[in-house]
Amino acid sequence: MKVLYVASEALPFMASGGLGDVAGSLPVALRKRLIGCRVVMPLYDGIKQEYKDQMKFITSISVPVSWRRQYCGIFEAKVNGVIYYFLDNQYYFKRDGIYGHYDDAERFAFFSRAVLEIIPAIDWKPDIIHCNDWQSALTPLYYSCYYANTMGYENIKTVFTIHNIQYQGKYGNELLSDVLGIAPEHNNLILYDGLVNFLKAGIECSNKVTTVSPSYAKEILDPWFSHGLDPILNQRSWKLCGILNGIDVDGYNPETDKDIWANYSSDDFTNKAKNKEELQKMMGLNVDPNVPLVGIVTRLVGHKGVDLMKEVLEKSLCERNIQYVVLGSGEWQYENFFRYLHDKYPDRVSATIGFVPDLARKIYAGADLFLMPSKSEPCGLSQMVSLRYGTLPIVRETGGLKDSITDCGDGMGNGFTFKTYNAYDMLGAIYRAVDAYHSEGWSTLVKRALDCDMSWGKSANEYIKMYRSLLKD
Repeated sequence: MKVLYVASEALPFMASGGLGDVAGSLPVALRKRLIGCRVVMPLYDGIKQEYKDQMKFITSISVPVSWRRQYCGIFEAKVNGVIYYFLDNQYYFKRDGIYGHYDDAERFAFFSRAVLEIIPAIDWKPDIIHCNDWQSALTPLYYSCYYANTMGYENIKTVFTIHNIQYQGKYGNELLSDVLGIAPEHNNLILYDGLVNFLKAGIECSNKVTTVSPSYAKEILDPWFSHGLDPILNQRSWKLCGILNGIDVDGYNPETDKDIWANYSSDDFTNKAKNKEELQKMMGLNVDPNVPLVGIVTRLVGHKGVDLMKEVLEKSLCERNIQYVVLGSGEWQYENFFRYLHDKYPDRVSATIGFVPDLARKIYAGADLFLMPSKSEPCGLSQMVSLRYGTLPIVRETGGLKDSITDCGDGMGNGFTFKTYNAYDMLGAIYRAVDAYHSEGWSTLVKRALDCDMSWGKSANEYIKMYRSLLKD
């Protein structure tokens, strides 16, 4: 089986969020299971030179972009047993960052079309083209409308994964002809509410639509979560399923992680206490092993549950002996809130505004608890990483948080959960976690967290099962 995995970002080359993690890990897991998986992504100017030096030029082609054609260089590199193709066009990709440019619609229309155009040039016809998020959502549309009946492209199945339905690629319909090159008879596949909607095109035209957790697949059928696309998703619910993401357990490994102060494992996690002590020292907190330390590594925006934190975290500091270490950036009112807490309680609250990757690792390893009360969370990776480091998550039951974390109240869980999006329900979960920290069974919970399997193994097998079912149809 041959799978061409299409992503606008992938680690270790270029990433801005969860998609980059997935595109860097899932193909490796598929290859280990003898699936011929290759990845294609843009050749961004921001990719580090050390990776560019590993790339080999294959050939160049021209790609139709509406009424004109654009140069596309094809480069290849092999990392962790996976072949990556990089599509070069300096007009589109020699820029700072990945997204947020005025012509993103044209940039990723070019990319989506180029994915199909390179197939003869690389002499590797996939059985499945697996696209991700709105940036590659036009590939299934272009395939079904213009390539499906072309020699060399027959019988390819398309899969489209929604990582976050909030980001849909919405643009004015004036782009249809001059920029996207979509004929009038196919406009209905991409138009929605009077606008071009890339995500809608991916849903309409792919053979299978997946999300990054089973619960999120159910949630986006509801208007509360769907950002307006629930009518389309309910019409196409027969091709919708959810598969929970995993994490790179080799990259996130407390036994070998060089960014933490002392390594440890499930068999011997006494050094976790050393990481807590050093984190407390580094962040200017009281060094006290008897005070539960809660880590927060997040974007400081409302839908991540920071509004709930703003409502009750100071109350928790008044009522319980507890510490918080915060790392993140976002909306000014939330950044200012954590600065205020730090200034008022400097020995109990640390706030670092920004994102420092090695500090994030130190928080995962040094904290006792990890707070993640999202309003919605398609999958979430932080709760899985915290488990990997033996740090018990406190989460709201939504999306992938619900699918990966079960409450310790039944005696067998791996974290602390609450259901309703309510600050005092979250506070109750925090207090239950604090009580558990002071109980005799705390070490049992830490070991259980360390023993959780958050690898891509199970998820990769689910993808393979889904791919095979498509090829049988």
